[in-house]
Amino acid sequence: MVEPIRLTTRAERETALAQAGWNVFQLSASDVELDLLTDSGTGAMSQEQWAALMIGDESYAGSKSFQRFREAVREVLGFPFVVPAHQGRGAEGVFFGAVIDPGEIVPSNAHFDTTRAHIEIRGGIALDLPVPEALDPRLEAPFKGDMDVDGLVELLDGPDGERVSIVMLTITNNAGGGQPVSLANIRRVAAVAREHGKKLVLDIARFAENAWFIREREAGYHSTPLPEVVREMLAPADAVLMSAKKDAIANIGGFVAVGEDEEFFHRLQARGIVSEGFPTYGGLAGRDLDVIAVGLREVLEEPYLRYRIGQVAYLGSILSEAGASVVQPVGGHAVYLDAGATLPHVPVEQFPAWALSCSLYLAGGVRAAEIGSVMAGRDPETGENRHPPLELVRLAVPRRVYTSRQLEQAADAVAATLAEAESVRGFELVEEAPVLRHFTARFVPLDRRLASLSAEAGSV
Repeated sequence: MVEPIRLTTRAERETALAQAGWNVFQLSASDVELDLLTDSGTGAMSQEQWAALMIGDESYAGSKSFQRFREAVREVLGFPFVVPAHQGRGAEGVFFGAVIDPGEIVPSNAHFDTTRAHIEIRGGIALDLPVPEALDPRLEAPFKGDMDVDGLVELLDGPDGERVSIVMLTITNNAGGGQPVSLANIRRVAAVAREHGKKLVLDIARFAENAWFIREREAGYHSTPLPEVVREMLAPADAVLMSAKKDAIANIGGFVAVGEDEEFFHRLQARGIVSEGFPTYGGLAGRDLDVIAVGLREVLEEPYLRYRIGQVAYLGSILSEAGASVVQPVGGHAVYLDAGATLPHVPVEQFPAWALSCSLYLAGGVRAAEIGSVMAGRDPETGENRHPPLELVRLAVPRRVYTSRQLEQAADAVAATLAEAESVRGFELVEEAPVLRHFTARFVPLDRRLASLSAEAGSV
């Protein structure tokens, strides 16, 4: 379908952003011209997926839609047991509710926001172990999403090793710039986990994009069919978590899939019944399960992935041409801007990535997501703001939605922002939730805050 886009003036955007508490998550979509906030659930379904909606079986128990969904998970991903959930966050709730005890340490290449939240609200510790290359935005390295295996070994061999029961990898690494994880790294992490008696769990929201990069960049896989790459990539895992709103190209849905550990599967299934619904629908309509089944197969079609990866690469190239500091190499689902390099005059305590995301919206009606100190939240023990190594802004491209000409609007917004970069100021955080605060937090621009304080002082 075609959706009309309302063009806005800068004055209208400033009013809208102020009313939203200077939080782009709180903007109405009708006030956004180019929405690159996320690629989660924002893609366009294919004609086969729309057709699958029409054969959805809405039986409460044992629907044919679930059978088709389960078969797709087994065929494409190689996992015989699956617990459906209403979305990835639901799958995380089911999984971590079954495995996390207070004090549990969960090492990962890099935890994204909802994963970290599910671990921390249960008293666990979400530990990031990225490779050193991941911390250099300008370094051209093929697999910057890898985990630091030496760091993992040091953890598991040390006194805290007993506090670890699972090791996680997110593929591709969303928090680390959308960077892929190599098959060699997956296997090394799996071997270390196995040697120490730990389960390996993969977050596979973007498994197809990761498989594409393995075939393109890893020696020995250039002529391997993508379905085979996927099966080799996932084979070392004991379980996988997935938001079907990404690489299943569905608007809703998620699941936890488990290998041969049937006892572990039944533990997860029992939790899913409590929070998500009966085991054969898990918070979804039957038609949604059919859409996911089609999407899991469709996402591995070569023409689709070639265009998908190419479109994101094109966005990265035009943003670079506009003068943006782009994290290199460009990932599979998004382009990440280095806000620290773009706004060096804004200290991390004033949230430079948040300031950059607001500036892009004001300059061109482009909505993007901050991946920086606001999303990182507060340390559960000290209450202090956490400041990650990089302050990033993510421009995530919805699947099968925008034309290249529309994406060029992002480059125009970047150019306009850079032209007035020195005038961009940071923000004061004035209202926040204790968990996942970036979705609902409210801010005040520091230039307005200072002006307001000056006015108050003058009146006194």
